[in-house]
Amino acid sequence: MSEPVNDPVFEALLQYLKRSRGFDFTGYKRPSLMRLMKKRMQQSGVQSYGDYLDYLQVYPMELNQLFDSLLLNVTAFFRDKEPWDYLQEVVLPRLLEIQTGSQPLRFWCAACASGEEPYSLAIVLAELLGTEEFRQRVKIYATDLDEDALTTGRQASYTVKQLSNVSENLREKYFEQTGIDYIVCKELRRSVIFGRHDLVQDAPISRLDLLVCRNILMYFNPETQSRILARFHFALNNPGFLFVGKAEMLLTHAHLFTPKNLKYRIFAKVQKTSLRDRLLIMSESGNTEASHQLVNNLNLRDEAFEVLAHPQIVLDADNHLVMANRKARIWFGLSTQDIGRPLKDLQLSYRPTELRAPIEQASNERRVIQIQEVEYSQANNLLYLDIEITPLLDGDSDVLGTTVVFNDGSQYKYLQRELERSTEELETAYEELQSTNEELETTNEELQSTNEELETTNEELQSTNEELETMNEELQSSNEELQTTNEENRNRTKELNRINAFMEAILTSLRLGMIVLDERLSVQLWNSSAEKLWGLRSDEAEGRFFFDLDIGLPLEQLREKIRTCQLGKATEAVVVEAINRRGKTIHCRVICTTLMVNNQAQGVILLMEERSE
Repeated sequence: MSEPVNDPVFEALLQYLKRSRGFDFTGYKRPSLMRLMKKRMQQSGVQSYGDYLDYLQVYPMELNQLFDSLLLNVTAFFRDKEPWDYLQEVVLPRLLEIQTGSQPLRFWCAACASGEEPYSLAIVLAELLGTEEFRQRVKIYATDLDEDALTTGRQASYTVKQLSNVSENLREKYFEQTGIDYIVCKELRRSVIFGRHDLVQDAPISRLDLLVCRNILMYFNPETQSRILARFHFALNNPGFLFVGKAEMLLTHAHLFTPKNLKYRIFAKVQKTSLRDRLLIMSESGNTEASHQLVNNLNLRDEAFEVLAHPQIVLDADNHLVMANRKARIWFGLSTQDIGRPLKDLQLSYRPTELRAPIEQASNERRVIQIQEVEYSQANNLLYLDIEITPLLDGDSDVLGTTVVFNDGSQYKYLQRELERSTEELETAYEELQSTNEELETTNEELQSTNEELETTNEELQSTNEELETMNEELQSSNEELQTTNEENRNRTKELNRINAFMEAILTSLRLGMIVLDERLSVQLWNSSAEKLWGLRSDEAEGRFFFDLDIGLPLEQLREKIRTCQLGKATEAVVVEAINRRGKTIHCRVICTTLMVNNQAQGVILLMEERSE
């Protein structure tokens, strides 16, 4: 059974990580985050999120292990080679055509892990520009949350296995071999700058020509993805390109990025060229000319408000009169001295109709209130006014004030009467068309329903694709861990086999017969010299009670000494008469020693040799 995505205890655990170490995982998708958290909890022997929160508070060093589990560092040189080829053959040459001469080129590899992607980008640029021009013009910023991964990237040392996607030609040209590993050449290393950066909390690096951020957006929820992509849009130049992972299609962010090549997930920045936005930015930076132009625009706006064809007033959040255009002042007897007065003190508040209640309703409900066909007498003329009350909201949906527009609907009222007569004549024709119209509406609804189902299916497939890609990277990370564990086990097995062979050689070379008994006096070891002495093979003796063996050794004479050794006491060697495997009577010298394990008697060792006397 799957776990609830909005588990309050799990959310409390994420808040603790944010408070204690500054890592904000609240914007990550919960299913993949929970899987990775559970994996680490199992390794720590903890079952519930609440117990794991207590465990982290008692053992703060566990946080390092947890972050290593949550921050999957799955990457490779030229990962998914076809998109890199398209980048080298189409996108980057286009950028170089625009950025001619000695203009600097700035690139950002976000979530770069251990540095393979920024160095891949550096190799591609060095191939296009040449080493000298690359060194003078290119800056590549490589950022990640994981400090250990960044340290690996700064060292720029990689194994042969990690360079499997790098051709032999590029390897010889841009890497220096040191022992069994390879180090990126210093010309490339100087142009790649590593640093810690949190995509959710930190400001983006700006003035970029290309931004590479692959297979990280799929871990964030839609709200966090939108916030990060808005920052990426700000960070890129015009034109600028975004290179993302194969599971990230950006279908819902067409206002920020348009596909350059959707198959390879390369997008171009959608340019924002609003004059108002440019003027605001320039005026805030202290540009006098831009400030003057902005003032002129504000005056132009005020004059445009003055000459509106319909009377209009603007109230603030406390219902004080802020603005009234020229026609409103003429119609309702307002003057400039009335600006700033409360609406309740003005005749306009109740004539031509009561306005305070509808204004309060519009502010409370955050919607437009309309009052139709209000009669208003003016200069012996009866007017029919349509009053529209609109709340003015800021970006956070807080009420800034209200605007009231008085539309003269008198002409429409008269025309309506004429229209009613015409309508009666057209009713018959409408009835005939109604049937066709209903059929068209039914067809349209069916098409709309089908379209919505297709959109829902597409979103589900995209979500599934992202989830599968996430699980694939988790499995790849686990596979690398298992390979490391297997390699360690193979090394240990080789060492154990070597030790066993060494011990076997010692036991075989030992000219004394050697018998090892456990604490219950069962035979544990019977070497080859013992086989030659008594004619009993090791597989026949091992595991049997020593005193049950039928060999030529007088066991009863040794019982007391063996019992004494079993208690951990020292005994002297003894010579007894025995019959060897050939049936010959011999003098056998027996040495009895206690088998000590961790300073405790765990058995007895018997050493036997035939004496000539």
